[in-house]
Amino acid sequence: MLGYAIIETGGKQYRVTPGDVLKVEKINGNPGDVVTLDRVLLISDEQGVKVGNPTVPGAYVEASIKSHGKDKKVIVFKFKNKTNYQRFKGHRQPYSEIEILSVKY
Repeated sequence: MLGYAIIETGGKQYRVTPGDVLKVEKINGNPGDVVTLDRVLLISDEQGVKVGNPTVPGAYVEASIKSHGKDKKVIVFKFKNKTNYQRFKGHRQPYSEIEILSVKY
């Protein structure tokens, strides 16, 4: 049984174990699909810790896509005093909710 792994997806790093549910940047695929995340930076198990350079060769994480959605709105407001300049913009980041099935090495 593997302890945990650190993976990189969407420019961010996550510490995962089998059974975890994460919200990550949108991954291509439909809900129910199984995806392979091969950017594994570190693996910890009963034999010790294996650190990649930059990734651990041959290691990957299998995850199931549970759903897709959009995050809460982030407001971007620009204002310059005394020049009658205002800009108002909103952004909703798309995400995928995934469940970690297994960590393979």
